[in-house]
Amino acid sequence: MRLSGPQSRVIATTFLSCSNALIWRPWNAFLSNLVDDQQHTVDQVVVTWFAAPRSYTAEDVVEISCHGSPFVLRHCVERALSAGARLADPGEFTLRAYLNGRIDLPQAEAVNDLINATTLHQAKVAARQLEGGVSKLLQPAKAQLLELIALLEAGIDFAEDDVSVAPQDEVRRRITSVTGDLTRLIDSFRYGKLVHDGLSLAIVGRPNVGKSSLFNALLERDRAIVTEIPGTTRDTVSEVAAISGVPVRLVDTAGIRAGRDVVERLGIERSFQAMADADITLVVLDLSAPMTPGDEALLERAGKGGPYLVAGNKCDLPRQMRDLDGVTDVSAREGVGIDRLRQRILLTLTPEGQLDPQSGFITSLRHERLLRDSRECLLLASAGLELAHPHDLLLVLLYNALAPLDALTGATTADDILNRIFSTFCIGK
Repeated sequence: MRLSGPQSRVIATTFLSCSNALIWRPWNAFLSNLVDDQQHTVDQVVVTWFAAPRSYTAEDVVEISCHGSPFVLRHCVERALSAGARLADPGEFTLRAYLNGRIDLPQAEAVNDLINATTLHQAKVAARQLEGGVSKLLQPAKAQLLELIALLEAGIDFAEDDVSVAPQDEVRRRITSVTGDLTRLIDSFRYGKLVHDGLSLAIVGRPNVGKSSLFNALLERDRAIVTEIPGTTRDTVSEVAAISGVPVRLVDTAGIRAGRDVVERLGIERSFQAMADADITLVVLDLSAPMTPGDEALLERAGKGGPYLVAGNKCDLPRQMRDLDGVTDVSAREGVGIDRLRQRILLTLTPEGQLDPQSGFITSLRHERLLRDSRECLLLASAGLELAHPHDLLLVLLYNALAPLDALTGATTADDILNRIFSTFCIGK
């Protein structure tokens, strides 16, 4: 249980048997007894006191680690409430950390991403952003933009001091450089969105082509029932697998053929619905059998929808199907080609070479929109430069480009601009 605020330590001492003030040393943990209102021991707990401002919220914080009994934890909370504390609102501790300047807004958003992570890669990305990764990515572009603003401001405000303003080519080069940095971050959202939100993959095909076996192979455990009987899967089965750190919701569907009963027809209808809802459709063909009209109809239907892949299963058996372009040969039973298929699933939505995930990327739609707003202002400034607009008009557009970046990393003050002016130019003589 966590208490935050100037009275946190006073409140904690009402239900902890630790009257010795010497025990309360900042940033140290100590043992104490959690007691009831009759001073009877309920639990032995570990107490840690974080003195402001060196705490998560930048306020005095007391953290009490109880044993895992829900009753004990509830009793601890009730004693705190009766002593004057109140229940925190959702996210209030992180909100206080942000309002008190402990973290910036992207770091606050990363806390929630870390809590909701479903893969190890998602957790690592969130942890990197919690350490200020987004602000670090933006820092070079923002620094260049501030330098350009300082350059133009100096030319306007200190013209009488013979401060030289950079020629048009230099201003153009700087605007182009910042615009390029923002564009690379905007483009990285295509991969970052996958990491943050994941994707859904519908596995479809005729009965007995090995859809469920391939589903289990991608999932790396036996989840769907696999038999030699065609039509075993009568309904959709879904599970989440991690593919290169990206959460992928795999949907195994009923074999598509002319339904023989009401249940099977309903299952086939759900298969078509799964195709419509999925980000990617994976059409499974049986390489050990000739192409059928049903296969051709399914490929045609997938081609009219969104992105799709074709997997040729049973490549370990004698091949009877004709060669088709773009088919990934796999054997769900032997595990052949599964890693190659996983890679192609991601490349379908993030083409190879488009970005290097190791160089950093953004995962938030809010961040992507703010970056787009900033880039749009820079493009307008670039167009204005070609039309020989005066520098004071260019400055308006550059400040408009700075505002979305401030919304991400924190506000820029007038002192920031002045400091750059005076550190760059010899003014004041």
